[in-house]
Amino acid sequence: MSGAGRTAPALLVAGTTSDAGKSVVTAGLCRWLARQGVKVAPFKAQNMSLNSVVAPDGSEIGRAQAMQAAAAGVEPCAAMNPVLLKPGGDRSSQVVVRGRPIGEADALSYRGYKERLREVALESLAELRAGYDAVVCEGAGSPAEINLRDGDIANMGLARAADLPVLLVGDIDRGGVFAAMHGTLALLEPADQALIAGFVVNKFRGARELLEPGLDMLRDLTGRPVLGVLPWLDGLWLDVEDSLALSVDRGPAAPPVTGTALRVAVVRTPRISNFTDIDALTVEPGVDVRFATAPHELDGADLVILPGSRATVADLAWMRGRGLDAAVADRARRGRPVLGICGGFQMLARTITDEVESGAGTVPGLGLLPTAVRFAEEKTLARPRGTAYGEDVRAYEIHHGQVETDWSDAGAPEPFLDGCRRAAVWGTTWHGAFENDGFRRAFLTDVATAAGSAFRPAPGTDFAAARAARLDALGDLVAEHMDTGAVLRLMEQGAPAGLPVVPPGGPVRR
Repeated sequence: MSGAGRTAPALLVAGTTSDAGKSVVTAGLCRWLARQGVKVAPFKAQNMSLNSVVAPDGSEIGRAQAMQAAAAGVEPCAAMNPVLLKPGGDRSSQVVVRGRPIGEADALSYRGYKERLREVALESLAELRAGYDAVVCEGAGSPAEINLRDGDIANMGLARAADLPVLLVGDIDRGGVFAAMHGTLALLEPADQALIAGFVVNKFRGARELLEPGLDMLRDLTGRPVLGVLPWLDGLWLDVEDSLALSVDRGPAAPPVTGTALRVAVVRTPRISNFTDIDALTVEPGVDVRFATAPHELDGADLVILPGSRATVADLAWMRGRGLDAAVADRARRGRPVLGICGGFQMLARTITDEVESGAGTVPGLGLLPTAVRFAEEKTLARPRGTAYGEDVRAYEIHHGQVETDWSDAGAPEPFLDGCRRAAVWGTTWHGAFENDGFRRAFLTDVATAAGSAFRPAPGTDFAAARAARLDALGDLVAEHMDTGAVLRLMEQGAPAGLPVVPPGGPVRR
């Protein structure tokens, strides 16, 4: 698309709401463009997510942007998500800039970062546009969050600064999609409206002919076309951005092959992070994954997983308040398998000393592993490799907590990845380990044996292939259900001149 010395074309995918489908449409466009031989990069100026990954350049970025890069067939890097906010509570977030944490901020103090972060975002986008043929940008939340418009760097603030045409995505499955699209446009000031070039209806089920009159009316009301109606398809997206996108179930488990299911309960804490670790389990035939927030929901589980956490001490206190700590400890005493990953591994320790994340000092852990945790000021970001069960494992690490194991403990702990195992309790700081097929099958076999289950993993399950197939399905959605010619013209030429302003289009004059 772009030639030597030319700034690559780009567009912004915005949404009427969070979880409207921005990530999916962005990934689909990246996949479709890559199939056309276009060297394309994803970009999200500012992301708020507890699901992150360590890119090959050593930076921490949003997991969704890493998977959009996979859809594009390119390596993820810091420029693709220059600002990442990782909530640690209801009012504060860790601010990660170009892959490195620079501090904590609440909603008010974050304003002081805005001008610097705006410059970082624009520089990162310019870097991508200089190195790729095209860039597909994803917005954050909704551009109609008018109380945040002045400092916006992710939606119309970015579009205005970089002169990006904007596609507005709406989720019809929620209902009210026409009102959401028209209302979003109408709440924007005229200069912002001038960049909204078209709409995409997402998650449509039903007869297209019944929808057509509404699409025509929306075009007549706004002067903008609907450039795509994407049908509802189950199980398309792994790597979601935050726990708001989680249902009670992560999704339908793969159908049993052996006739015996392995039941996995994942404790869903308020600040759960990197729960994408379980995605590879959900595609394993015969593994039934469910989330749990109460002790009785652990009953009958063959394996309980304590996943990552952005606030280990606070989430452990939440577990104690619900009796989940006692339920997990009782399982361990009875030899029922428990796995802790990163923050969950830290919870299994005897003591947790935290003057960094919570400032709580030293608090007792669950005491299920002979370990002690001390939080360090500097965050560990790494892409380790190792072996377990005779299988190669590639993973990534993102944590402040440093775990020390007492290898002389009478309970005879054994090494497990970078952590340890004692009896039927395992712990590791490594994220993404289950994506290694051989390791995953070996671990699940060990768990089934310890749990007394007849389950055995089916040979040949390939998580990378399953993920690639889902990304291909997103590319197919774009190819089959979007006006790709119109999208390419927008990227090359920008938003058409003279798009009408939809009232009110600005503040009410009194």
